[in-house]
Amino acid sequence: FPFKQTIMMILKTMGLSKDYGKLVALNNLSIQVEKGSIYGLLGPNGSGKTTTLSILLDVIPANSGAYEWFGKPPSHKSRKKIGALLETPNFYHYLSAERNLKIAAEIKEVPYNDIERVLKIVELYDRRKSPFKTFSLGMRQRLSIASALLGNPEVLLLDEPTNGLDPQGISDTRTLIKRVAQKGLTIIMASHLLDEVEKVCTDVAILKAGNLLVEGKVENILGEEHRIEVQSENL
Repeated sequence: FPFKQTIMMILKTMGLSKDYGKLVALNNLSIQVEKGSIYGLLGPNGSGKTTTLSILLDVIPANSGAYEWFGKPPSHKSRKKIGALLETPNFYHYLSAERNLKIAAEIKEVPYNDIERVLKIVELYDRRKSPFKTFSLGMRQRLSIASALLGNPEVLLLDEPTNGLDPQGISDTRTLIKRVAQKGLTIIMASHLLDEVEKVCTDVAILKAGNLLVEGKVENILGEEHRIEVQSENL
């Protein structure tokens, strides 16, 4: 008999729903995220992306449905395996990158010796002594991702990670996400940008008005068109 590889599911949601009175923010969402994937939640503002991430991080409760992390119901133990960037962290502008991460490490109960590792991953180690206020928006986002990586999580949740960045910042952040995934992390990211999901993600769930329209591999869902991209150094 041929060997059949078992695929480990990092996350499984079963009929997650959330409403605020008459406003349905999420309607019966059922998705599955495989270990090692970069899973994109794609949809316009108000589609339910942030609501989904908030439920998965136990920030807000679902009205109905359930979800599992690592094949088990959510728990304090499973939460420690998850790093998240749901909103931009409130770093202290007058403190260095290193000192800000020490504060984050104390909150997470993570040893300081992990700070060097995450700063090198996001390529900010040489600027570790620089005040946060001297960082560009792209560098600030990379420091935010470094904070989420403290404690060596198995999963990273990112909500609109390139929002508000200039083209260079967007490119740097996308490269960083793919580099982090190559280290074996599973990444779940919300985005309203089709281009971003196509270039970064391996899997995608498309949401609209709280409803799941389709879920699958990016090349199957978004790769139905043939495109030619033209690039010039003069542009």
